[in-house]
Amino acid sequence: MSEAGFTPEQIDTTTAHPARMYDYYLGGRDNYEVDREAAERVLELAPEIRVSARGNRAFMHRAVRTVVDRGIRQIIDIGTGIPTSPNTHEVARQVSDNVRVVYVDNDPIVATYAGAKLTNEGDAGFVLADIRDPKAIIEHPTIRELIDFDEPVALMLMAVLHFVQDEEGPAGIVAALTEQLPAGSCLALTHITDDFRTEDGVLSEATGVYKKATATLNLRPYDEILPLFEGFELLEPGLVQMPLWRPDGPVPQGAELRQYVGYGGVGVKGGVSAGVTAG
Repeated sequence: MSEAGFTPEQIDTTTAHPARMYDYYLGGRDNYEVDREAAERVLELAPEIRVSARGNRAFMHRAVRTVVDRGIRQIIDIGTGIPTSPNTHEVARQVSDNVRVVYVDNDPIVATYAGAKLTNEGDAGFVLADIRDPKAIIEHPTIRELIDFDEPVALMLMAVLHFVQDEEGPAGIVAALTEQLPAGSCLALTHITDDFRTEDGVLSEATGVYKKATATLNLRPYDEILPLFEGFELLEPGLVQMPLWRPDGPVPQGAELRQYVGYGGVGVKGGVSAGVTAG
């Protein structure tokens, strides 16, 4: 149920793409020289980006397990990136084998991997679309085929909203994506911040590299990220640095913790008590 939806000419290997840079941070090989060069410039300025990328991936695993433990059996994962196993459907099906997943990304190269790495196990689909057009995502035939909006849905926005500029309205995009989600649905998101490196401004300088990529990197403080959960009640421990959210191993402290330059949280629409019964 994978969708290509692009021509070979649309695959741009001359401009760095955040999805492929992220793959490089994670140690993947599904990237191009232009991506590696851009990623290395970022890492020279802010080496903690690699730590944060891995922390984001670990947060995603914990968040997926949490929403499936709550009984949710359908997930929309927007900003999928280059598939790095275990992916959302693999993590979810470690908890329940009947979870349906739709992946969404705007990079045609991600779409080329969808059939082999994301949708090959069934009950999963891929949509080539941009988060800046939430209506096109929600109304896409693949979404409508796999997702039942009469039942709770988990919307995953992992490290994607910081590529949306202020003038593009990140809060409005989230509101449009979550409008049709019923009570008991979950919103899980992570977002890069400069809150922990304000003393030197290096992280802000590193964002300049993304100005030459296909999307800019927009750092936001806690007070601008928290409102993205409007209409959702945050699960404990709230919106926190990624490794502090329901850790399943040793928790970094001090200088090590400050390397994780992103917040993460999971909220429940209609309140925490609006959960579903796990099946």
